[in-house]
Amino acid sequence: MLEKLGNWAGNFYFGAAQIHRPNSVEKVQSIVASSNKVRVIGSRHSFNHIADTHADLISLEALPPVMRIDASRSTVSVSAGVTYGQLGMFLHRAGYALHNMASLPHISVAGACATATHGSGDGNGNLATAVEGVAFVDAAGEINSITREADGDALDGAAVSLGAFGVITALTLKIEPSFDVQQDVYEKLPFAVLVENFDAIVSSAYSVSLFTDWQQPYVNQLWCKRKIENARLEAPVEMFGAQRARYDRHPIDTVSADSCTTQMGVPGPWHERLPHFKMDYTPSNGEELQSEYFVPREHAVAAIQAVAGLRAELAPQLMISEIRTIAADRLWMSPCLGQPGVGLHFTWKKNWPEVQRLLPTVEAALRPFEARPHWGKLFTMAPERVRSSYRKRADFQSLARRYDANGKFRNSFLDSYVM
Repeated sequence: MLEKLGNWAGNFYFGAAQIHRPNSVEKVQSIVASSNKVRVIGSRHSFNHIADTHADLISLEALPPVMRIDASRSTVSVSAGVTYGQLGMFLHRAGYALHNMASLPHISVAGACATATHGSGDGNGNLATAVEGVAFVDAAGEINSITREADGDALDGAAVSLGAFGVITALTLKIEPSFDVQQDVYEKLPFAVLVENFDAIVSSAYSVSLFTDWQQPYVNQLWCKRKIENARLEAPVEMFGAQRARYDRHPIDTVSADSCTTQMGVPGPWHERLPHFKMDYTPSNGEELQSEYFVPREHAVAAIQAVAGLRAELAPQLMISEIRTIAADRLWMSPCLGQPGVGLHFTWKKNWPEVQRLLPTVEAALRPFEARPHWGKLFTMAPERVRSSYRKRADFQSLARRYDANGKFRNSFLDSYVM
């Protein structure tokens, strides 16, 4: 009987004929060399079929977690199965930090970078902008690498790889000195104030998140993560008409904050404040679906107003939305290539038939604003629209074919939306 393996949310099950869990790079090479079709999974936090295959699926969970700092270059090399939670603890103990973190420290570094997963912050590029080098097994089963130092702009194509180049076995990331962050949450930010002061609000801290259910004349919560030097900052009791929370909050008002990172202005290391959720807690039971769309920063307010106009349609299926900003980058398959972006994230109830019917309505509302879907989340946007929105797609295709001429690592997702 074939093993049935699902993603984190349990809304998708992989169709692989065989699932491999190699515990060494040499075994990865052997599997790839002998296979006709291969895809790779990390922490299985994608919600769609981006990692699916009908043939050989390689899980990186058994690869030994390797993390090595090169202080002379201010970089760290990490094996592909390492999670952000593991890497954060390791770097902080050594006195270093990453510039940004995902909301969930549970996800793998390799998977997050490969899909342009982003974190938050006006001055913070997505997680893949830290990539200085990628090591991978190509279609012939050989070890290859693409580095900024040796290959220049080619790394801009390989950093957000979408699994098209091969099996990533290690990444080299830029690091910086460790820093502390304090997190303060504010409640009931008037929607009209957000519209009038969007730039000032999202730039008011190192990392800012806005949580809303779109049902009220206000944004439910404003999360401000402030970078601090030596001592706790005295956070204002009011910001833009929103009042500072009196206790730790979960993004969903009715859910306990036990799984959330410490708030109330208590200083802590970067890796314990930049994520929304603690590493030693499961943030939810997977009983949710997720979609996310990125729009250029210049369209942020208009896009937010367009979504607000759908409040009646959203109400039956939405658990919570998050709005975050991401700095511009130069990565070919990043939604923020050449321009800063705003992510409009939707956490849905686990009811795919109804969500699937709703997504075209959301996408139609966002269409005037050049919206692009997150590579690893749920969307119904037409493939030609997705393909046409990435001006460096032809360069990406050419680079991918250099290492995989016959499409061993391609699948129906890549064929539809990328290749």
